[in-house]
Amino acid sequence: MVRGTFWRSLGAAAVIAVVGLPIVFLIAGSLRQPGLPPPVTPELIPDPVVFGNYERAADLVGLGRAALNSFIVAALAAPLSVLVASWAGFALVLIRARARTAILAASLLALMIPLTALLVPRFALYRSLGLVNTFVPLVAPALVATSPIYVLVFYVAFRRLPPELYDACRLEAASPFQIWRRVAMPLVRPVAVAIGLLAFVLSWGNFLDPLVYLHDRDLFTLPLALRSLAQLDPTNYPLLLAGAVIATAPIVAVFLVAQRYFLHEHRGAGWLGR
Repeated sequence: MVRGTFWRSLGAAAVIAVVGLPIVFLIAGSLRQPGLPPPVTPELIPDPVVFGNYERAADLVGLGRAALNSFIVAALAAPLSVLVASWAGFALVLIRARARTAILAASLLALMIPLTALLVPRFALYRSLGLVNTFVPLVAPALVATSPIYVLVFYVAFRRLPPELYDACRLEAASPFQIWRRVAMPLVRPVAVAIGLLAFVLSWGNFLDPLVYLHDRDLFTLPLALRSLAQLDPTNYPLLLAGAVIATAPIVAVFLVAQRYFLHEHRGAGWLGR
């Protein structure tokens, strides 16, 4: 037991080191004096410490406005992805086996299609609808759950619930929507939080779609603003790192808020421990 605890602690420390050290060096680099080349050796505390890099980086390319745009897109896309993916995953549990097998096979085939192969037809569609240079093309994929993998994850989670639970709900004359809302979703809350967090992170860091669909600088998301910052002065690493810290901080904050839902004691009443 003691040995198992030791190895778990050692593994946790290794994960923290792998994930945390780059963030530490990122913050330290953002506090260096502008215009200086990268240090030859890792520098945890720069001398002198300069906090003005953040304000200057934000003023040069409007990082504040870009961060707000990214938050709007992610805040719309992530809940929609969870909602649609959970509906689709729950529907797969309820339909007949033959139809379910066909849909699962189609979902696996959809995962093999490169997203870049869909850029041209999607752009032509959005342009014909007059939706280019708006946030709609960035949020619209959430209306189809963003990715088939989200649907498959929800399907597996709902499938692991005891079938007797669904039968009992049907005996109480509960509709499929009521079963999904009152029974199934509360029992797979950690899965929903994980999918929502993943969808938020992917939407927040999405670079290709905003590059294709957005032309107005006032609509630029954070990845496009960071690209503009890199093009202004590619050798001014402290400013670039300050912009990267601004882009990374919200994701870390969202994860810290959401991670408590992954713990067993926060999985909600009736959690089956599976």
